[in-house]
Amino acid sequence: MSEKAGRSCPIRYQYGAAKISQAPATPCDVLYVVGGLYGNPYALDAIEALAAREAGEVRICFNGDFNWFNKSADDFLAINQRVLKHDCILGNVEAELGQALDVADCGCAYPENVDQGVVDRSNFIHTELKRTAQQQPELLAKLLAKPFFARYSVGGLKVAVVHGDGDSLAGWRFDPVHLARSDEAPWRVALFEKAQVNVFASSHTCSAAFHIEPLPQGRTGLISNNGAAGMPSAPGSLDGLFTRISATPLARQDLVVQATQIEGLWIEQVRVQFNQAQWHQHFLAQWPAGSAAHTSYFKRISEGV
Repeated sequence: MSEKAGRSCPIRYQYGAAKISQAPATPCDVLYVVGGLYGNPYALDAIEALAAREAGEVRICFNGDFNWFNKSADDFLAINQRVLKHDCILGNVEAELGQALDVADCGCAYPENVDQGVVDRSNFIHTELKRTAQQQPELLAKLLAKPFFARYSVGGLKVAVVHGDGDSLAGWRFDPVHLARSDEAPWRVALFEKAQVNVFASSHTCSAAFHIEPLPQGRTGLISNNGAAGMPSAPGSLDGLFTRISATPLARQDLVVQATQIEGLWIEQVRVQFNQAQWHQHFLAQWPAGSAAHTSYFKRISEGV
């Protein structure tokens, strides 16, 4: 396997923020942005249950990597059939499912500080998932037809839903480490202008961030990276996270980890609380001890971030 596999970023992933401004802004009253479901059906149950209790028009947008651990044919079908009833964009996991089986590359564009063992195991996991996906060609075709980004209007607030960052599907510059860098602030400020949005909602890096960016003329931008909805992302717990945007705060304020208001709209990062025992059993049935996914992820799944 090439050492570059899993670290490279395909040219087709690099759309540029200005392209986002050309996408129509889908209106809704409440927007849930769910990144990194990773094939966890119990997290999906919890998210859909919360959405069912919302008032007004609610849209759930899965912003990629809703597949990962669901390598069995039944699991792959079940997760994707449910996700496709909502809005979704491609993550690198989905975008690479149509590639040849002998091309072992998850498309993650891992930076150099990520251990090579992690990269190799991700490429293996993706090959297993790809094998399953290619046995369901009609479903795979529906997935591959989905866009790389989406744009919404929530009470007039413009929101860009991306997988990686504002320029690239597999970009890492919405990772907490990059968001802490003041020298990258000019790039971030330009993104909001180019995309014509107030908020970017992302995931991809699997590490949550909630970054307020000062913009010209006293305006404020926000980058909400929910980390992962289907794996522990909320510190001190086994809960996942998703991003919620609405004119009113979530009724279950005990689930809100971080929140702010921009132009009168609430942006919140919300806990995904699901049945841990069932999920652990479900995961171990497909990825037992010693498997690639178990080695890379089970400590986080069972102990948290």
